[in-house]
Amino acid sequence: MKLDAKALRYMSSEDFRVLTAVEMGSKNHEVVPTSLITQIAQLRHGGAVKIVGDLAKKKLIARVQNMSYDGYRLTYGGYDYLALKTFVKRGTVYSVGNQIGVGKESDIYIVADEDGRQNVLKLQRLGRMSFRTIKSKRDYLQKRKSASWMYMSRLAAMKEFAFMKVLYENGFPVPEPIDASRHCIVMSLIDAYPLRQVEKVGDPGKLYSELMSMIVKLAQYGLIHGDFNEFNILIKSDGTPILIDFPQMVSTSHPNAEFYFNRDVECIRTFFRRRFGYESVLYPRLTKDVEREFSLDVQVAASGFTKKMQKDLEDYQEEVKDFSEDDEEESEEDTPEEDVEHIPVHKTEEELAEERLRNLRLGNTELTEEEISSSEEEEEEEEEEEDDLATREQKIERLNNRNYKAYQDVTPKQQHKPTTKAKKEEDIKNKVARTLKSQVNKQNVKNTRCNMTKSRSKRKEKDAIKNNDSF
Repeated sequence: MKLDAKALRYMSSEDFRVLTAVEMGSKNHEVVPTSLITQIAQLRHGGAVKIVGDLAKKKLIARVQNMSYDGYRLTYGGYDYLALKTFVKRGTVYSVGNQIGVGKESDIYIVADEDGRQNVLKLQRLGRMSFRTIKSKRDYLQKRKSASWMYMSRLAAMKEFAFMKVLYENGFPVPEPIDASRHCIVMSLIDAYPLRQVEKVGDPGKLYSELMSMIVKLAQYGLIHGDFNEFNILIKSDGTPILIDFPQMVSTSHPNAEFYFNRDVECIRTFFRRRFGYESVLYPRLTKDVEREFSLDVQVAASGFTKKMQKDLEDYQEEVKDFSEDDEEESEEDTPEEDVEHIPVHKTEEELAEERLRNLRLGNTELTEEEISSSEEEEEEEEEEEDDLATREQKIERLNNRNYKAYQDVTPKQQHKPTTKAKKEEDIKNKVARTLKSQVNKQNVKNTRCNMTKSRSKRKEKDAIKNNDSF
């Protein structure tokens, strides 16, 4: 859902009171009854019912149909407004600007505070891409049901803000965390470009070593990013990298820490090989090159992001990952086996040369598969060229023929010449039509002249009557 903050300035405190009542009721109800909303809001003279209708028109809450009772649920738009209201009270957000980024499960906007300083607002949208996949099979977090997606978004924002704050305080190149509320984070704006948009680098080896040292330094402080790729790395104008996006960060004491560490390293190696043509033999390993010196993961746990929250978020990520893998397997099963068997394997020149030498040593004079395929391709090309020449010759012969017409394949119909009687009849018809048309035109002219004279006489009579009345 796209953020539209225009209606925020016109909302009263009573509107936010009712919206907060829907949020509080969503903790224990999938669909919050209208009676419970009025009971929590505690507005006088039953004004909650009217406000509920206004909020539904603004799409901040949604009415659920086919229910045994009248109720509403909170939408991401209403959740956004509650977070923005908190930021406005704290003074961290004064105005909302354009959208500058869209992720799989997040939206990014430019905002400004009361002093005019531009910052970045990140809104977590967990469940946007994977909602249909998981919801169709089973609900995640059975106790919370529909509210689980907003709860997961809130956990992701809490985790990202906690890790960003700890990393920023320890000197890591990350944005400055400013404020957090519900599923939203406010951070400093950095003038940089994502690494995926960078086509050329002056010294790719230097950038490669900086990124690898950043991965090792994170592990030495007890953390692993978990999603260290070209989408989550910003490059400033002077070439310094900035790290962003921390919802998947884990501790080095995690059971799958080595897997996440190696995956981060491989992501950078494959990107540099494909984009910049740079491949280094040197790359770090968690068990060999990392010695833990600090425990930032302990500081994150002390900041309020508990192990239970971490477990809930990891379970959600694993759930999404499992279902995405299942979808890939289903798509692979749909593909026919014949196509899989006949996929051509392209060999390099070195492999072909080694195969030829091996055949010469063994005394094999038979052609290899590559040579057979190449000879077959050459024969097919020659046959196609011959066919093209034949078709061109046929076209030239047809063009030289006077009876040839490109727009029709059937024999042309013979056109019959009109007789003298038919010509006379057509001439008489045309004369009659012309005379009738001229008579109609003359009558129209007479009618228009009569109408004009009548209107003039009427005007004169009216003017005379006015003059008599005046005297």
